[in-house]
Amino acid sequence: MGCCSSSFLSETHPEKDHKKTHQQQPPRSPSGSAVLDPATGVPSFCEFSFSDLKTATNNFSSDNIVSESGEKAPNLVYKGRLQNRRWIAVKKFTKMAWPDPKQFAEEAWGVGKLRHKKLANLIGYCCDGDERLLVAEYMPNDTLAKHLFHWENQTIEWAMRLRVALYIAEALDYCSSEGRPLYHDLNAYRVLFDEDGDPRLSCFGLMKNSRDGKSYSTNLAYTPPEYLRNGRFTPESVIYSFGTVLLDLLSGKHIPPSRAIDMIKGKNIILLMDSHLEGNFSTEEATLVVGHASQCLQYEPRERPSTKDLVTTLAPLQTKPDVPSYVMLGISKHEEAPATPQRPLSPMGEACSRMDLTAIHQILVMTHYKDDEGTNELSFQEWTQQMRDMLESRKRGDFAFRDKDFKTAIDCYSQFIDVGTMVSPTVFARRSLCYLLCDQPDAALRDAMQAQCVYPDWPTAFYMQSVALAKLDMHNDAADMLNEAAGLEEKKQRSGKGS
Repeated sequence: MGCCSSSFLSETHPEKDHKKTHQQQPPRSPSGSAVLDPATGVPSFCEFSFSDLKTATNNFSSDNIVSESGEKAPNLVYKGRLQNRRWIAVKKFTKMAWPDPKQFAEEAWGVGKLRHKKLANLIGYCCDGDERLLVAEYMPNDTLAKHLFHWENQTIEWAMRLRVALYIAEALDYCSSEGRPLYHDLNAYRVLFDEDGDPRLSCFGLMKNSRDGKSYSTNLAYTPPEYLRNGRFTPESVIYSFGTVLLDLLSGKHIPPSRAIDMIKGKNIILLMDSHLEGNFSTEEATLVVGHASQCLQYEPRERPSTKDLVTTLAPLQTKPDVPSYVMLGISKHEEAPATPQRPLSPMGEACSRMDLTAIHQILVMTHYKDDEGTNELSFQEWTQQMRDMLESRKRGDFAFRDKDFKTAIDCYSQFIDVGTMVSPTVFARRSLCYLLCDQPDAALRDAMQAQCVYPDWPTAFYMQSVALAKLDMHNDAADMLNEAAGLEEKKQRSGKGS
């Protein structure tokens, strides 16, 4: 059913914390799926099997290659689809790129800890025999290079170019703040556009390119001077590369920095600007961006700005903050129709598919705690006054839940959960519904995931996740979760345990 993060498990089983050791490796994803992190909506980092990724990419079909340089690229990137219908990007390295599997796993694990809405996040890796693969969120709307240099319908408008500059600066600043300041070979091919048309920075550039640690694979004309001098690659080198991306955004062409600097020194800023903009830009803003690019491209690394400086200077230049990116890019927002349920739905499944919270409430009241059997084994010593108080708070929560006093129910169930002597998937499911009824879908999703961690094959936990995801407008994920819940319920019925 995917993988549960260790933090969730420690929260729901606090009494087992002293037995835990730090988890160095990510959990394995047995079914080519992954559990969503409720804080970000991004799947938790997992290890995938090679067979999962073969299936997802149609046996690494050439039709699934999405690398800009196609089959000539040394490390190919494929589009794939997991069993839960989530689209992924799979980077397949040449066999000798990472001869040491431990080094590859550690590098992937380090990048996999990062989570940010301006990154195309790394959601997993595969280290199987000689195979080395990375799995990332799939970005369906091409690269900045495609939109700037090879556009078919319209070029990128000026306000969108300023948004790209800011978002990538924010992504780099986040990576730097999280201890990953080195981004290898930053260029317009590393900037991707998601389903909303928002620019994201590819996570693949946060990994070393190969065993020899080479950081640059592009034309030497775009390589930071210190790297050419002594092979040193520093955070300041990343700023230099960001300067080349600013030049791309200004000119609509891939201009070598030395040529651009000559134009800037000659105050030929209008000559530098992309003629396809047809003058539709602010000269004052363009002059400021040219100045930032010039600072980034300083010969001496210490004279270049920091990522924080870049964010500070680019943020005030944003002129259309309320216009969606897909509108400015001139693309239609890509939304797949939610999956049609693959199985007939039970009353609970029907209620969840309709997001009928009243019907879900009636079903949870009627079911009571029958699904909690076997989730707690308490010793005689644990029947203390504290235990009695805790059960009393649960009882008060149940009365409030039955009477539809959902805020009181949240308070009482929270007292029960916070003591932590007992874990109850039903309490998590009930509090999840209370949060939904109080318009707190993020908290509802967290509780539904907690219920799954306590009872991994419990259909109700998946049903509640489905409703919370739908409330968060993540309709494809909601449909996937609904199908998974229906499948578990069907399996449970076949095994003779009832619904």
